[in-house]
Amino acid sequence: MKGNKTARVTATAMVLAVILFVFVMMDLSWAGTRTLSLGEVWDALIGKGTWANDIIVNTQNLPRVVLGIFVGAGLAVTGAVMQAVFRNPLATPYILGLSSGASLGAALAVLIPVSFIPLTLMQPMLAFVLCFCTMLLVYSISKSSGSMIKTETLVLAGVAVSSLITAVVSLLTYIAPSEQMGSIVFWSMGSLGNATWEKIAFAAPIIAVGIFVMVCQSRNLNAMMLGDAHAMDLGVDVRRIRLFLLVISSLVVAAAVSFAGTIGFIGLVIPHIFRLILGPDNRLVIPISVIGGSAFILMCDYISHVVAPLYGVLPIGVVTAIIGAPFFIYLLCTKKKAIGW
Repeated sequence: MKGNKTARVTATAMVLAVILFVFVMMDLSWAGTRTLSLGEVWDALIGKGTWANDIIVNTQNLPRVVLGIFVGAGLAVTGAVMQAVFRNPLATPYILGLSSGASLGAALAVLIPVSFIPLTLMQPMLAFVLCFCTMLLVYSISKSSGSMIKTETLVLAGVAVSSLITAVVSLLTYIAPSEQMGSIVFWSMGSLGNATWEKIAFAAPIIAVGIFVMVCQSRNLNAMMLGDAHAMDLGVDVRRIRLFLLVISSLVVAAAVSFAGTIGFIGLVIPHIFRLILGPDNRLVIPISVIGGSAFILMCDYISHVVAPLYGVLPIGVVTAIIGAPFFIYLLCTKKKAIGW
């Protein structure tokens, strides 16, 4: 039985690695009016391509692909962690209103520009700060003196704060001039198109360290999924671990959405897919979600560039939902008995 499970995990990881490599190459091949061959992409990557191909692959496409790998991995892992922390299969990386906080920061950056700070820097900076501040606000509202914070209280506080901030963002979008309104709306749907190496240098370390820390907490998450009382019986300091994971998850989400916008569905669907395939063990689900989230977002990014050329590049959040939802429904219908909740 153990051997079968190991083989299943190994096979899943290998298939995902192949899928990730294929979509990395395909995403790098996009050149607007034409598509480079995989040979041309490879030559450009190893420094043997033409000048034009080098610009397309290494300057135009490679930063977007690298950012997508980190964003997809970060959102998938935080989704798995949030589902375990809250013992709620509907939990997502944005359950505490983090996406709303980031959207508010992005909207304020567009509507209230600072002359000596470029928008390309101001927008992600404000999105990151307000995203993290939203988590602190939700936690402060949920906290009561001398008692452990209940997950139900956190969720309710997150929904309330998220609704309030969303209303403010909607108001700002409504009163914004048309050119600024378009920028706010497109950012809220998610895009990897503004990736630069400077942004990656900021976001990648936060996401990578956060993922490593969350992977190291997999055993504690398994205990917490049994309930707070059982987890404490197993020696887990539930209050401390929950707060620690919420802070780490919020930092990862803030780093991801501040540069890519609020890309939905990855944190909900990807962990569930691997729970259906591998079982509920977070020691397996979280590491596999790193590869799965990266592969899924790059697949959606490639599709967003090629599916409707007359309309330009589609918002990636639209594509993730259109592709992810039907596939997830199919898995639920075919593997109901395998759900580990």
